[in-house]
Amino acid sequence: MAVKDYLRPRYFPHMWCAGCGHGIIMQNMIRAIEQLGLEKSNVVVISGIGCSSRLPGYVDFHTMHTLHGRALAFALGVKLGRPELNVIVPMGDGDALSIGGNHFIHAARRNINMTAIIMNNSIYGMTGGQFSPLTPFGKKATTAITGTIDHAFDTVDLAKGAGASFVARTTTFHVKEMVKIFKEAILHKGFAVVEVLSQCPTYYGRKNRLGSAVDMMKGYKEDTVARGSKKKEDNPDLIERGIFIKEQRFEYTSDYEALIGQYQKKH
Repeated sequence: MAVKDYLRPRYFPHMWCAGCGHGIIMQNMIRAIEQLGLEKSNVVVISGIGCSSRLPGYVDFHTMHTLHGRALAFALGVKLGRPELNVIVPMGDGDALSIGGNHFIHAARRNINMTAIIMNNSIYGMTGGQFSPLTPFGKKATTAITGTIDHAFDTVDLAKGAGASFVARTTTFHVKEMVKIFKEAILHKGFAVVEVLSQCPTYYGRKNRLGSAVDMMKGYKEDTVARGSKKKEDNPDLIERGIFIKEQRFEYTSDYEALIGQYQKKH
């Protein structure tokens, strides 16, 4: 099947700005699902609110477009009710690590078997370009005209610290790497977090004079490095890409099912 066979044509043209990286992420999420041979009826895509959260409306799976910051809470309910389904949760800066931050750390702590895709464009795009928890220190936004004095979360470190058993990072430039990581994340039995650096030329790029979408993607090529590369030793400011942690641990929904089974036997 082609990528278009996984889309809902009636909802196009999409609402993403020209050059936005989110369409690249959606395409490669679809490629990963197609290459894994997953049936459409066995995939659920759940989002909250924001530019990234428009994604479920465009893909032909079971989908939910929920409340701001509550995507993981809805996803947990789906996973507990239908543990056999592949649950994928695309989120932006706010849904994942601002209003949704508490849900994120507890989903990681519980090690729930789902895939969280954090589409990090370093800004709140849909609501007008305000700075977010993922806007780097000193970068400009509509609410930080001289540069934000907040320090951004390191998504990878936060996910690892909260207990996620699979944590990875890639960019919209590294599409083959992205597909490979998505496939591993979906197959992983536990809470899988994949951060994807995604360009926002309309707000973040324009406010910080980073050039066009192409220029921003070239920046991902030049400013990131594969995990374990010696280039990182020479330039500590380079952002590492790849899989940072992949461990097999007790998984929440399996333990929950076992607990229910034990209770039913006793009663």
